[in-house]
Formats: sequence, structure tokens, C-alpha cells
Amino acid sequence: MGERRSAGNVPLRGVAMDGTVRAKIEKRLVRVPVGRVALEGNLNLPEQASGVVLFAHGSGSSRHSPRNRHVASILNEANLATLLIDLLTREEEAVDARTAHLRFDIGLLAERLIAATDWLTQYPDTLHLRVGYFGASTGAAAALVAAAARPDVVDAVVSRGGRPDLAGPVLARVRAPTLLIVGGLDFEVIELNRAAFEQLRCEKQLVIVPGATHLFEEPGTLDEVARFARDWFVRYLMPPQPKGDESPSS
Repeated sequence: MGERRSAGNVPLRGVAMDGTVRAKIEKRLVRVPVGRVALEGNLNLPEQASGVVLFAHGSGSSRHSPRNRHVASILNEANLATLLIDLLTREEEAVDARTAHLRFDIGLLAERLIAATDWLTQYPDTLHLRVGYFGASTGAAAALVAAAARPDVVDAVVSRGGRPDLAGPVLARVRAPTLLIVGGLDFEVIELNRAAFEQLRCEKQLVIVPGATHLFEEPGTLDEVARFARDWFVRYLMPPQPKGDESPSS
């Protein structure tokens, strides 16, 4: 239940940007039940996944966002599973395309994220993995609200060009280490992120990518985002490497 496979959902190997062989990745189309609706998602599972990152897309976007898919591919190369999910149903997306109000319904988006998080903690191939969130635009606010609601489950949050300020007073309750990434030319969003950063009480970092606008469309800037996100998730989602045997001092 909750999973649908197509003929194309098979383990794949490829070559990473640095020329090394990528880990085998199984790609699945899944359906996540949320109350009376079901949300479609793309779950990528590296052969030796050591964490899973749930993507919260932003204003007017979907799981097919080329930017988020690019970031997800970099995370997969680092043995991090990814779940890109549509937070709105097709009917809701049609309404939002006309009114643009659902994309700013942070409560609704967070509720959907929480349901997807609970699904990950029960799904056989991800229930053993630590969970992180990658949020863009309004999805970043939803990710922070959901992280505050599941403090014992969500271990890291990354925001790309996000609106964390829309999480409001919930920011002070976030426990998961949080990384805010903003384009250096996205001046208004920089100020909004700085204000939100001051309200966070968790381990946190604010990174400004020089020469980048809101969507990180400039050459190389999205790769920088992906590397920052990868390093953050590897740090907080992957289990610590066992230390060598040390003899106690006498």
C-alpha cells in the first residue's frame, strides 16, 4: 500500500559530477495518504541510504521542479534518500493557479509535510532513516513548522531562497539544526531570512551565495546550494562513524 511502481522504476547507476560511480538508486513513484486525499511523490532510494530528505516545494511549484530535482540528485550521490512530493492535489493546484492562496497556507502545507513524515517513519525502506527537510520559498516555512511539530523525528532543515519568516512564532520552537541559504542578489529575502535567523533558537547557519538571484539560475549557483545542503544533511542525518578502539588512560 502507498506505493506504485512503473516499468521505469528500476535500480540505476550513473557517473557523478566528479567522475566517480554513483551508488545504485531505486526510483519509486509513491502515494502518501493524507486524510481523505493521497499525494503523489518520487522516492529515490540509494542502495546504502543513511538518511532521507523530504522536499517541500515553494510557491506555484511541484515535485517536478528542475531545481529541486537537481539538488535531490546531488543528495542521492551522497547516499541520502529523497522524497519529492506534491503538497497539493491536482485539484488544489488548479485552484491555486487561479487564486495563489493555497501556496501561502503554511498551516495546510505543514500538515501535509507532517503526514508525509509520519509515512516515512512507517514505510519499511525508510523507517530506520533519520529525516531531514529541504524547503524552498513558502515550503521553507512549512518545513520549519513541521519540524517544530516533530522534534524527535526531524533532525535537520535546509531552506533555499525560503520564507522562514512566515513560520512566525514557531521559529523559536524549532530544535532541528537549520541552514538558511539565500541568493546574494535577493535583497528583500535576505532581510527576511536575517530576521527569521534571529528568532531561531536551534543550531543554525545563514549562507548567502554571491551573485545569485531568488531562483539561483546563474551558472554554478544551484550547485553551490546543493553542496551546502549535502554537507548539512550528511553532518546531521548520517550516523557517526565508529571510533577506533581506545584504551582508557590509567
